[in-house]
Amino acid sequence: MSKNQSSPTRALASSTLAFGVAFAAWSLLSPLAPGIQKDLGLSDLQTSILIAVPVILGSLLRLPLGIITDRLGGRAVFSALLVLVIPALLLLSQATSYTMLLLGGLWLGLAGASFAVGVPFVARYYPPKRQGFALGVYGAGNVGTAITAALAPQIAGSWGRPAVFYVFAGIIAAMAITFWLTARDAPAPVNAPRASFAASMAVLRHERLTWLFSLFYFVTFGGFVAFSLYLPKLLIDLYKITPIDAGNRVLVFVVLATIGRPTGGWLADRWGGVRILQAVFLMIVLCALTLTLTTALIPLTIACLTASVFLGLGNGAVFKLVAEYFPGRTGTVTGIVGAAGGLGGFFPPLILGLVRQSLGTYTLGFALLALTALACLILNQRVLAGRRPNGNAQAAAHA
Repeated sequence: MSKNQSSPTRALASSTLAFGVAFAAWSLLSPLAPGIQKDLGLSDLQTSILIAVPVILGSLLRLPLGIITDRLGGRAVFSALLVLVIPALLLLSQATSYTMLLLGGLWLGLAGASFAVGVPFVARYYPPKRQGFALGVYGAGNVGTAITAALAPQIAGSWGRPAVFYVFAGIIAAMAITFWLTARDAPAPVNAPRASFAASMAVLRHERLTWLFSLFYFVTFGGFVAFSLYLPKLLIDLYKITPIDAGNRVLVFVVLATIGRPTGGWLADRWGGVRILQAVFLMIVLCALTLTLTTALIPLTIACLTASVFLGLGNGAVFKLVAEYFPGRTGTVTGIVGAAGGLGGFFPPLILGLVRQSLGTYTLGFALLALTALACLILNQRVLAGRRPNGNAQAAAHA
């Protein structure tokens, strides 16, 4: 093997590690939010906005970064993105006002856009029959959220909140250098055409499956992000536990979802993504309904942990379908679908914060999750059941 090339395993390992580090940085404000709320005297809604604001830029940039990655390759784009995250962390380390925190949080959203870079980078190394599992392993980098949930409160408690951002800035810098030195883009097929920007964007106009997969990922990944970001505040609000205890509980949630993601891809490789998503959406409906009916700790814990497993399975299954139906435009479609998933992580914390502040309960927010998952269950059955990808997404979308 040439020194300028990389094995699939090496590419998968390097990109998964880079994504995990980026995702850890992306979720930093969540475990720190209760302390920030207390120090600055923020309302529940203001705190929810602070938790959600990194998701905005991370979601909006997934589409252009997916297109750029299709054209320039993942090595250069991922390395540059990691470098650009460092100033955001340094800004947050010095933030003493709500406005500065919002600005730093928005900038930190760059880290969340990394997902759309790694998917096409990894997918080009693997044949379709193995892409579900490979992309699931890559997506397991979202375990970075668990690392943040466990470590950030402890670092803040021992050395102060600014130290958290300094530590992660150093980690991001080391990862950027490591990825640039070790990662290599997969060789492009001989005479492979390079799609224009207009051709890349045409998928939005002509491929209805793009929108369907976006809705599915809005629920599965958005649900994962919303739970992992908002659970610390919810647990502290309802049960008055410490931030460290809340972080440890979120750690379990994230680990289960992370294990579920490659498992969902593997199951989708074997039995098809559509079947897996049927089970996923059914279980999300049941878990969300449970959360609307009780605030007792044990049932809530069981429902949240069960939801984490099935949200992870759903994440893996959705991107198996993306790679199947859009093999030539994986980066572009990943950007679109990933953006929808990111927005799915932005709105629920805002809704939960608004509902909590207005009604003193989170029930309505969980009821909306149940209704959305039910809609996905019906659409998955009506649109995708019995359909087979043929390598041409246009035909698949209109078959």
